[in-house]
Amino acid sequence: MSVLLQISDTHFGTEQAPVVEALVRLAHAQAPDVVVLSGDITQRARASQFRDARAFVDRLRAPALLVIPGNHDIALFNLAARLFAPYANHRRAFGYELEPQFESPDLLVLALNTTRFWRHTDGEVSAKQIERVARRLGAAHAAQLRIVVVHQPVAVTQACDEENLLHGREAAVRRWAEAGCDLILGGHIHLPFVLPLSERYALLPREMWAVQAGTAVSARVRGDAPNSVNLIRHGTTRRRCRIERWDYSAGRQAFECVHGLEVGAACEPGGR
Repeated sequence: MSVLLQISDTHFGTEQAPVVEALVRLAHAQAPDVVVLSGDITQRARASQFRDARAFVDRLRAPALLVIPGNHDIALFNLAARLFAPYANHRRAFGYELEPQFESPDLLVLALNTTRFWRHTDGEVSAKQIERVARRLGAAHAAQLRIVVVHQPVAVTQACDEENLLHGREAAVRRWAEAGCDLILGGHIHLPFVLPLSERYALLPREMWAVQAGTAVSARVRGDAPNSVNLIRHGTTRRRCRIERWDYSAGRQAFECVHGLEVGAACEPGGR
């Protein structure tokens, strides 16, 4: 079985020490094969915040790590940095690649940079990104669970979040469905949920699922949604997985599994 841990919106600079420690313990206990950080790693893109985020990630001891920037990971007030080196601090901490990939015999994870320096909070996926990901999805092995990671969501459950939807999402969702995508992971809105995308996009050629993560360790929690992360388990059954939401319990000072959902690809035997 392969295990993926999705951590999002850590917003280092607003992190809570007990929650950080609890998440480190969870990672050690669950021993994920790959950890995905789906953006907004820092609060203000400062070098010190990225250093703290890197130190935290190193403590997780994950064999593989995929990190993409969020809108908070580009300098807001330093206009020169925003214009000429928007990802400099991110790259110092996590390397040059802004769109990392992970592949194993039963997982294919493709992460995209959906931030744009000229946008404030909105995200965008370009036609080139859409097609490049689609080609890679289409070349996946039959047994691989196919996951795309973005920062801004491709679907929301509340009207107040519609302004946060990813620009270019309609073309992306349809093209990636044609290419065989199973899950699209996101963050940004600090609201965890799992949603079949057929509920938001009519006549998809196959079912896909939006998997949204809450804020992992930040004090910037939203309403009744506590700090949370997602664990995705992909076993021996081809193209099926279990998606688990783990919430932080202040009373227990630990992350606990509060919901699990089994999902499977509606694909033809041997097909995409």
